[in-house]
Formats: sequence, structure tokens, C-alpha cells
Amino acid sequence: MEIADLIITPEILDKLIWKHNVTESEVRQVFLDKPRYRFIEKGRYMGEHLYLALGTTDAGRYLAVYFIYKKNKQALIITSRDMTENERRKYAKK
Repeated sequence: MEIADLIITPEILDKLIWKHNVTESEVRQVFLDKPRYRFIEKGRYMGEHLYLALGTTDAGRYLAVYFIYKKNKQALIITSRDMTENERRKYAKK
């Protein structure tokens, strides 16, 4: 999957910080470190679906990032959080 750019709205960024203690920089690091992608569900608009990216930050933090893959190859970030133990096991099999 090719992602040209990330879209992070101010509202989502605020939620990432106060609810999950995840920074914009950490989200961007996940996408730079060859994440593992998983299709989650079809989107409302044709060709724009919800995906999960599993990856690590430069500091070694394991993050799960949910995003909508847009037709123009941009990723609209929905949320991000620490991976669950199950997700970490699946990511390790990468």
C-alpha cells in the first residue's frame, strides 16, 4: 500500500494526545517504518476503506493506527493507540 501523505485533523490530534498519549510524530513514524496493514471494513465512499496499520516508533513503542485510505493515496487518521498483546504477536510474525 502506497501512502503519499497523512491527514490528521486538529480534533483527532487532540484526542490522540489526551486519550491515548500518542503524538503526531509517533503516528508518522509508524508509517515510515514499513507497517503491517490490515483491511478492517468498507468505507461509506467507494474506494475509501478503513485500515489498521501496526508498527513501531523510533523509541520502540508499538502502535495501532486506524485510518481511511483515500483515493488520492492519503491516509486520514481516525485514531491511534498502543497495540494489544494479540496485535503485538501478529506484528512480530511480520
